[in-house]
Order: sequence, then structure tokens, then C-alpha cells
Amino acid sequence: MFMKSKQTILSGFAVAVLASSLSICTLNARAADDFDASTIAKDSALASRVPQDIAAKGVLSIGSDTTYPPAEFLAGEDGQTPEGIDVDLAKAMAQTLGLKLEFVTAQFDSILPAIGPRYDLGISAFTITNERYKAVDFVSYFNAGKQWAIQSGNPAKFNPDEPCGKTVGVQTGSTGEKAVKGFSDNCVGAGKPAIETVSMPKQTDLITRLINGAVDAVYAGSTNIGYAVKQTNGQLETIGAITYPSPNGIAVAKGQTAWAQLVADTINGLIADGTYAKILAKWGIGSAAVAKAEVNPAVQE
Repeated sequence: MFMKSKQTILSGFAVAVLASSLSICTLNARAADDFDASTIAKDSALASRVPQDIAAKGVLSIGSDTTYPPAEFLAGEDGQTPEGIDVDLAKAMAQTLGLKLEFVTAQFDSILPAIGPRYDLGISAFTITNERYKAVDFVSYFNAGKQWAIQSGNPAKFNPDEPCGKTVGVQTGSTGEKAVKGFSDNCVGAGKPAIETVSMPKQTDLITRLINGAVDAVYAGSTNIGYAVKQTNGQLETIGAITYPSPNGIAVAKGQTAWAQLVADTINGLIADGTYAKILAKWGIGSAAVAKAEVNPAVQE
């Protein structure tokens, strides 16, 4: 995103309560689930291309920040079960490749450095950026933008076109954090007060602070913001247009070209058979779909 390069989608998720009135039970409310990954058959042709080390262990290990609904979050009766767009997509990929899935919760900014040594893939609504390309390769799988969220009624009188001097919440290590720093630098350059940035590892904690009035606005992926607004029952609203539309990507270790292409081919198979559309429809974000997954698509920033 994104900009958070988590600009925006789902894997393992330990959701903190968004607010005193927003429980995990509330987060669980969504459209009827008509997606069942267990019904997906193994594709022997694709499975035969799985890297030897992954095939030998029989497990697909995914690193994800599970505090970013609806992409990835923790829910279920135990409050520790990963759910979300990225989680469902990872389940579908693992089934297709004949692998078990290990969805690991990790702090967002720790995931990319661990792709390869710790995780086979990183799926955590990463916005694809040229800076991130220096560390990993990406397979595009989703489109998202950035958006502002505020308390309903805008008691802080926040103006997205004039954020100088306001207190803004951003997720640590996200493209949103980088973007807000740029906004603040522009404020200072124009002789105006800097933006007071509140950077936190968990997006859900930022939403809680916004509901409680501890920050004037939160800047994050449009998918995440839209979901948070919907789940807070009128306590929050969006303001301003969606900006910085860009692809999200699945992170693959740098230089593992064959593995990255297999990931892309697997997703494209899920697109072709309708599974991909079903997953996005389940979470109400069909408009963010891509027509084709690509390895290392060019991005404009």
C-alpha cells in the first residue's frame, strides 16, 4: 500500500480491537462465504514446477502482517485465525500447487528482508514500488490506491488538501508513511507547520486512535480504509479522492525468476477458472481485480 506499500490485501491476522465498540466479532461480519479452498484440485503441471526445496518440505510459507483488514487479519472463535483476501488467495495457491499452507504473522516492515531465508513468499498488500524492487521481485495481483479516513462529521476540521499542522496516523514502513513525510516536507517548505506523524506497526491500532480522536486522520490503502469505515458503524468516514492507484504484489526473493513466473501462472490459472473473482467478490472488492498477474510490472511513482 499503497503510499503503504502495503497499499493494500490478506494472510495471517492478529486483529486488535478497532475500538471499544468494534470487536473481532464485528470484524468477522461480511458477505456470505461461498469460497472453499479445499475444493480446489491440484494442478500437476504447475505443481511439477515448484522449487525443489519447497516441494521437499511440502509447505508454502507466507509472511504477512495480519493487522490490515480486509487483506489480512486475525479472527475466528479464537481470534487467532488468519482471514482475508490474501489468506484466501494463499490457500487457493497452496491447493493448486499441492502444498500445505503456513501463514505466519509478522511485523510489516520485517517481511521483505525475510523473503527467502524465512518465507517462501510475502503476501501482505505490498504496493509495488521501484524502491522495493531493489530488495525483492513482485508478482502483481491486485490494484489499490490511498485514501484518508477521519472521524464522522470531521470534528478536527481535517482538509486533505491542507494537512499541515494536523496529526496523521500511518503504518510503520508503509508507502503511506513515506507519502505523508513528503506532504509534511512540502508544508515546511511552504512555511507552514509540519504534519505530526503517528507511526504504528498495526493498522488496527491507528484506526482505534482515530475513533478515539487521538489522531486527526489516518492515511492508508483504499481497501483497508473502506473496510474500516464500513465496520465502524458510522464512526468514521472517508474524505477526498482515492489517490496513487497502483498494483499490489506478492513478494518473491530477488532473482528467483522461475519461482516468480510460477506464482504468476498459478494466479492466472485462478483468474481463468473464476476462483480469483470469487475471492474478491467474497470481500466486496471486485473492482480492484487485475486482468492478468505479471512478474515485475513497471510502476510509475
